[in-house]
Amino acid sequence: MIVRADESGPAMVGFANVDKFYGSFQALCDVTLSVASGEVVVLIGASGSGKSTLIRCVNGLETHQSGSLVVDGFSMPTTKDLEFGGRGEKTLHQIRRGVGMVFQQFNLFPHKTVMENIALAPMRVRRKSREEAEVIAMRLLERVGLGDQAQKYPGKLSGGQQQRVAIARSLAMEPHVMLFDEPTSALDPELVGEVLDVMRELRTDGMTMMIVTHEMAFAREVADRVIYMDKGAIVEAGLPAQIFDEPKNERTRTFLHRVLKH
Repeated sequence: MIVRADESGPAMVGFANVDKFYGSFQALCDVTLSVASGEVVVLIGASGSGKSTLIRCVNGLETHQSGSLVVDGFSMPTTKDLEFGGRGEKTLHQIRRGVGMVFQQFNLFPHKTVMENIALAPMRVRRKSREEAEVIAMRLLERVGLGDQAQKYPGKLSGGQQQRVAIARSLAMEPHVMLFDEPTSALDPELVGEVLDVMRELRTDGMTMMIVTHEMAFAREVADRVIYMDKGAIVEAGLPAQIFDEPKNERTRTFLHRVLKH
């Protein structure tokens, strides 16, 4: 299935016939997908369907074996390109500078303050001075509603607060695209909303986002397009209303019936 972005905007991410294997297991099967600049694409599907693998390929945490993947104008190196310290390493570093990712777990440094967690990457990667990095960090903490928590350590924050810090940390690198891999799945139910609110604001600001989530109401609300994946392949894609109200594929209908009845 070929899934195209809105042609009015330039493609920020483009998959063309991408295959990804783990040994003999095929995790991604002939994936072709383009994501326009400023577009929000939400990926849904059962666990093990390839959603997380797909977005992890976008920042090179996973590498594909065949097909092509272009991110922000750079061709993502394949597994073979990166073997034995190949020339693909430089391109991979360039791509990662423009891609932010937020995981299920917060992955904050427990021995550093919230401010230090956010300021570290701008100082090390962007070569900002400590003063410049801390100004950036404070601005982003205010943006995610945590300006008063800058000097606390992560262990003193709730899970929802830690995930908002993780989002701020990714934004500190001034990414062109943000990837979210089930960012609320590790949170208690009462903390989910505060993280989703930050993501809603990013959408309003025009951030390009690819989001893996089981929050179906959120997916319907924020997505420009919803992608349903099964067994490593894109089975169906369309506007939220089409996918949720009138899915065309039987596998999509079966999945949604199962998850929406709970």
